Amino acid sequence: MVVPILTIDGPSGAGKGTVSRLIANKLNWHYLDSGSIYRSLAIAVLKRSIDLNNQSEIIKTAQVMDLAFECGEDLIVKLDGEDITAQLGLETTGNSASIIAAFPDVREVLLKKQRDFKQPPGLVADGRDMGTVVFPEAEIKVFLTASSEKRANRRYKQLIEKGIDANLTRLITEIEERDRRDMGRTTAPLSMAKGALYIDSSDMTIEAVIQEILNLIHG
Repeated sequence: MVVPILTIDGPSGAGKGTVSRLIANKLNWHYLDSGSIYRSLAIAVLKRSIDLNNQSEIIKTAQVMDLAFECGEDLIVKLDGEDITAQLGLETTGNSASIIAAFPDVREVLLKKQRDFKQPPGLVADGRDMGTVVFPEAEIKVFLTASSEKRANRRYKQLIEKGIDANLTRLITEIEERDRRDMGRTTAPLSMAKGALYIDSSDMTIEAVIQEILNLIHG
């Protein structure tokens, strides 16, 4: 049975997560937030008190961890049945994930983990290399982006709404630096998959972006 896959790649802050979750809900398809994969593994490793340099134990943990994404109004990430959503954004989680992601053998295991999300009736996969590396066979591919200023503004508003102090100029600089890192890295760099639909969401509403992608899916 052929399982349809929609990949939505693009830089941080382009709206991939929101768009992907809403489309998955509309289509009743499965959803993969690839950005949470490494952080979830980091949480699993920390819970087990595994040394971050112990690759063999990290790989074993990656192989057995059970990860699920629930797309309600907000994304809920469950690790072995436990809601770990609040832990994903912690600095300790991010730092540990960064160390773990440097191991090629760990990346290989997590690549298989991501591909296991391909289940009927379909999958919406959100990330930076979904259409180029993880699901190159996907028939429906989108590259969603926006200007660094627009993305920084969106992030600024999110932080202020949460009561977190933020500097817009610094956010723009950080986003541009992250773009350069993501596009310049040797392993799975951020790039637009061949045949992907390019969408610049700078001056578009979420609804307009979703409709354009749904039009692509339904032909």
